[in-house]
Amino acid sequence: MKFRILISLVCLIVNSHILFAQNYLTFKTEDEANNIEIFKKASPSVVYVTNKAVRQDFFSFNVQEIPQGTGTGFIWDKSGIIVTNFHVIQGANKVTITLQNGKELDAKVIGVAPGKDLAVLKVSTGELLKSLPLGDSALLEVGRKVIAIGNPFGLDTTLTVGVVSALGREIDAVSNRKIHGVIQTDASINPGNSGGPLLNSLGQLVGVNTAIYSPSGASAGIGFAIPVNIVKKIVPQLIEFGHIVRPGLGIETAPDYWANRYGIEGVLIVSTIPGMPADRAGISGMSRDRRGSIVLGDIVISIDDKKITNNDDLLTVLEQHKEGDKVELVIERDGHQYRTSVQLEITENE
Repeated sequence: MKFRILISLVCLIVNSHILFAQNYLTFKTEDEANNIEIFKKASPSVVYVTNKAVRQDFFSFNVQEIPQGTGTGFIWDKSGIIVTNFHVIQGANKVTITLQNGKELDAKVIGVAPGKDLAVLKVSTGELLKSLPLGDSALLEVGRKVIAIGNPFGLDTTLTVGVVSALGREIDAVSNRKIHGVIQTDASINPGNSGGPLLNSLGQLVGVNTAIYSPSGASAGIGFAIPVNIVKKIVPQLIEFGHIVRPGLGIETAPDYWANRYGIEGVLIVSTIPGMPADRAGISGMSRDRRGSIVLGDIVISIDDKKITNNDDLLTVLEQHKEGDKVELVIERDGHQYRTSVQLEITENE
């Protein structure tokens, strides 16, 4: 009798442990279930980007392809358009894309925007690729959950979770321009995550992971992403033209360090394009006097009462306009300021 009771007790304990284990394995919090669902749906759209350089062996003269960097990208549309960061593919002789299924494809760079740290690639496959749904970064708030998927340190298809830590940040692009309105997140972003998607809790793309702030070079809880609303404006231009197209004045400007050298506050005009808006408005560039000495040209001080202190200020203001818009410039010439109205035309690209 005692033996039967003991056996029954053992069976009860074993069954309880089995039931607990089954419940534990199948149990998911609502947040965990959301993370898992997003990862399963989004990860097929995330790709591994390899930047390769071509090198010739000194002794054999054989040409070799040497990987010089890796990053992440994501499928923009099913035809094979891939979006990544410009700095991921910068200086590449060849770029390859590895899909989640392990298939490696040669990619063609069809458009770059160094000032926004974005690049568009094109791959040819015999299949339709799965793109990510686009969200609206204007709806983001501090504290909203975000998910990053990428290839940190070469470890493919890695998910990290965090929140929007801040909005409206500014970071430097490789072209020394400022990228405005950047998303800050504590979702772990490491080298290799660059170019990967930042997703909201609906699995929609809300940003492109681009940089980290870290003294050690690894994640320190401060990562940055380019808002998707900026990406949505730029990518179609890169696909169609290969570069950003913006309305302009038709001027060539001096580098900022020139202006600093001469103690100038504003943007120094080197030359104007004949027949273009600035030229028609009588704006002048640099010239030489009879002795061959340089005579400084006009200086752009403000546009529509927005102070212009450097080239980034100038381009940022112009990007807020469209072709045909009229803007009012304050120009400095020979120590005197005057105002002139100029109608913008498509004259510049990046």
